[in-house]
Parts: sequence; structure tokens; C-alpha cells
Amino acid sequence: MYTKQVSVFLENKKGRLAEVTKLLRDEGINVRALVLADGADFGVLRLIVDDRQRCLAVLKAQGLAAQETDVIAVEMEDKPGSLYRIVDILDREDINIEYAYATLEKKGSSAVVILKIDDAARAVETLKRSGIAVMSEDVIQSL
Repeated sequence: MYTKQVSVFLENKKGRLAEVTKLLRDEGINVRALVLADGADFGVLRLIVDDRQRCLAVLKAQGLAAQETDVIAVEMEDKPGSLYRIVDILDREDINIEYAYATLEKKGSSAVVILKIDDAARAVETLKRSGIAVMSEDVIQSL
């Protein structure tokens, strides 16, 4: 049970994030979660959106380097220690988290964290066995 994120490679210069988010706004694409990692010359904007395929098409039509990546969306209680519980479960199974970020929305009273995992299939199974809810792409897009 995976979610697909959109990764966009952007020049690390003033106004690039504004240009991309304006483009998404103009196209009616709603951002559900995001993280921007910067480097010296470029950054990677990672997005969970309500219409991934259209988002990719719009970005590519503007000449932006964009691709999809499999991630998992995990529902967790919105209280201290919940993230640690998830990270600890994966760590005990020797499953590496490459990066993580939180969504802008909640699912009911639960928080949602997005995880990029080196072995996503094993991570999903491990989390489910431990009673952690892994969300489908449909659910995360509809938040």
C-alpha cells in the first residue's frame, strides 16, 4: 500500500518555489503535503497532491524535471511519542528511513507522516503487524 509523491527538481534561486506553487494554484491542484530540501545549486520539492497525474503533466509541460516516487503514508496518534513508536518499530527491524515529512492535513484526530523507505514492502508489513495504519493513495489524496 503505497502513496506516490511528485518530486520536482528546482534551481536554487529566489522565486522558484513561488513559480511552482502559483502554477499548481492556477491549475487547481491542491497540495496535501510538502517538503523542500535544498542544495548548493538545486533543490528537490517533494509533494503529495490531490491529482498526481495532472500535477506531473502540468510540471513537465512547463519544462520542469518532475517524477513520481513511491512513499508510504502512516497514520499516527497526534500525541507525544507517536512518531518515535513508528521509527522504533522500523529501526528494530533494520528498515532504513531515507527521509520523512508530515502532511498539512489530519485524518480525523490523527496526524499523518510520509516516509521514504529503502524496503517499503517490508516496512508496510512490519507496521501493519504492529497495528500502525498505512494509508492508501486514495485516502491521502482525499484528506
